[in-house]
Amino acid sequence: MREQLRQQYGNPYPIETAIYQLATPHLAAEVTRTLFLCARPYMESFVIYGENACYEWQMEDEAPLLFEASPVVAGQTHTITTSRPPPPDRQDLRPAPIARHTTRFQATAQHTHISFAQGGGHHGSHPHMVHEFVRSIIEARRPWSDAVTAAQWTAAGICAHASALQGGSAIDIPAFT
Repeated sequence: MREQLRQQYGNPYPIETAIYQLATPHLAAEVTRTLFLCARPYMESFVIYGENACYEWQMEDEAPLLFEASPVVAGQTHTITTSRPPPPDRQDLRPAPIARHTTRFQATAQHTHISFAQGGGHHGSHPHMVHEFVRSIIEARRPWSDAVTAAQWTAAGICAHASALQGGSAIDIPAFT
């Protein structure tokens, strides 16, 4: 990363990719983030690799890719089909006043952050997360994304960055309970 950006963000990498071996057999995930110095748009992407299917969500302006493998038959090769299923926009799960914030909408002079173009931030997830948190308070229950879940998701990113700083060494992600 350019020295000016390195000093500003404290991160030596303009692009980072993490590969996770998941606890489920025959399942792995890849997460990539491009920030600077890359001839492509800013990207937070993930790919899930499985024996029977793979799912790639890489570009802001493109639908994800789904690869599905036919069952393997002895002596034959399997076929792979590819489709681009659009991610569901579940506005129906939100109250009308906030439902529209799950989709992309035009930024204005007062609202210039890229999250407006992305649909409420991270592909429209923010309105869902905030609504779930508020409902959990009203209903006196734990939210779906509680402190343990948040710690597990955050730890994966922290460990991936620590791995990059150590030349790609394997790092176990701690389990939180």
